[in-house]
Amino acid sequence: CRQENNVPVLGPANENRGAHIEWMSLLWRDSNEHNTLPEALPFPCQHCERAPCTQVCPVGATYRDVDGITAQIWARCIGCRYCMAACPYSRRSFNWKPAEWDGDMIQMLNPDVATRPRGVVEKCTFCHHRIQEVKEHARVERRAIRDEELRYLTACASACPAKAIVFGDTNNPSSLVSALAKKPRTFRLLDHLGTHPRVFYLKKDRRG
Repeated sequence: CRQENNVPVLGPANENRGAHIEWMSLLWRDSNEHNTLPEALPFPCQHCERAPCTQVCPVGATYRDVDGITAQIWARCIGCRYCMAACPYSRRSFNWKPAEWDGDMIQMLNPDVATRPRGVVEKCTFCHHRIQEVKEHARVERRAIRDEELRYLTACASACPAKAIVFGDTNNPSSLVSALAKKPRTFRLLDHLGTHPRVFYLKKDRRG
């Protein structure tokens, strides 16, 4: 995720405490079973249908796009951080410092993703640039987007060795992610708040 989206890495110095930028992290969830280890949940932006962050932004720097993704226009952000305060998942980060890419590290930057300046908020975009590439290829070839093109499209999904992360169109009833989201062991984080997050989790199948 960091490499694909040019997420800056800050050192361990005390001056960087609380300033680290996280697009994807792990949320540890205690198991309900006795003497079992906690579960690690991938924790990106939840891309809510009713995203509180989009409702408080005074300049429209964050919004819900046609694909249902909570998008961010970094150049429009004025750094007020209202969106950070409104997000119940704390899934936004503020750039306290300009990103620094020393030496050969600058050659590792992904040219498809803009770097963000100091003073703006950033977050997971579901690798929007990859989605756009798939849409453009489908348009050139005059065909519909295939579910197989989306399943492991995001950087986190493509890198996961266990294929534990699946991406796709939940509005497509024949998609894999739509079928997974309809399973009885599906749950969503803080769904009682009415945010309708678009990230679904599956409880462990205890039958095996």
